[in-house]
Amino acid sequence: MEPFNIKIGYGEKEVTLTILPIETGYYKVIYFGGILGAVCYDEPSDCWQAVPADEIEAGDLPFYKHDLNADRLEIVLNDGCIQEIGTEIENRIA
Repeated sequence: MEPFNIKIGYGEKEVTLTILPIETGYYKVIYFGGILGAVCYDEPSDCWQAVPADEIEAGDLPFYKHDLNADRLEIVLNDGCIQEIGTEIENRIA
């Protein structure tokens, strides 16, 4: 599957993220050219979860570096954000 873009709400703003499918149920989340994190679908709990950072292979992409002085919204992959990303992935691949 090819990479695709999704939009999620973040506070009062909307953010575009690139989703890079790695394998079934496992997706890297790309923001401003860097890996923000990865999400996977956990069947036993029937929800999306963050992949621990030490288990994500960067490959050709750098990891995203947070910069509070940059002219962009700083995103944190909290549980709500992960579930919204997962829902958007499900809508895209359905």
